[in-house]
Amino acid sequence: MKKTLLMLGALLLSPSTLAATPWQRITSPIPGSPQAIGAFANGCIVGAQPLPLNNPAYQVMRPDQRRYFGHPDLILFIQRLTTQVHNLGLGQVLIGDMGMAAGGRFSSGHASHQSGLDVDIWLQLPKKRWTPQMLLKPQPLDLVSADGKRVVARHWKPEISSLIKLAAKDEQVTRIFVNPAIKKQLCADAGSDRDWLRKVRPWFAHRAHMHVRLRCPPDSLECQDQAPPPPGDGCDAELESWFLPKKPGSGASVKREPPPLPPSCQALLDKHLL
Repeated sequence: MKKTLLMLGALLLSPSTLAATPWQRITSPIPGSPQAIGAFANGCIVGAQPLPLNNPAYQVMRPDQRRYFGHPDLILFIQRLTTQVHNLGLGQVLIGDMGMAAGGRFSSGHASHQSGLDVDIWLQLPKKRWTPQMLLKPQPLDLVSADGKRVVARHWKPEISSLIKLAAKDEQVTRIFVNPAIKKQLCADAGSDRDWLRKVRPWFAHRAHMHVRLRCPPDSLECQDQAPPPPGDGCDAELESWFLPKKPGSGASVKREPPPLPPSCQALLDKHLL
């Protein structure tokens, strides 16, 4: 039943079943000096670069969707992280969604990933490279128990902790979002080296991947950064609050209209869709 519901949800949210946004009509990066513009959940990018699809240290999933663009800082981070993982013999890194050629809002799957500084990295490290067919229709590995309170022991590997830790220790990374149960397991495994846990934040879903976010590049003057995460390792009452029973009505969602685009993004959209 759980698998059926997950498949149904994926179908309902698939790009083929939802209207495309204007940003999806821009298929090539906007020429110019790289600039991440606006907020992570309301922005765009000039001078994006594609992540090379052929690399011995990683593989890019669903390349047909063309969500493998980002700011050069993001490209360098992915290459830096995956080289570390490769050199340690931890396995193949599976790269999920980054951003579109000009950034902007997706029709499905993400509210953020708009300014070229976000990437999803799956929390499984296969020892053998996946075939092209497997990459086109990848099967996520659900790491979280049905009740959402713990990781699934048979799926959790030390390599997963190492992958997340390596990413969190990168100076360009400002946030990593994972499921609360995954954060709880990281807290239990961390030992005395805990500073990096501050960047790892619990969030809804994220049962099979981590969402990594970089800080705004210094020369992207219109980029809106997030405030630093709270002090401490985040393994205290804040984390435990995610496992408390929900109050009636607290899970209700209200559909909101997207906010107005930053002026530079609106001008970019107007110019390239005339």
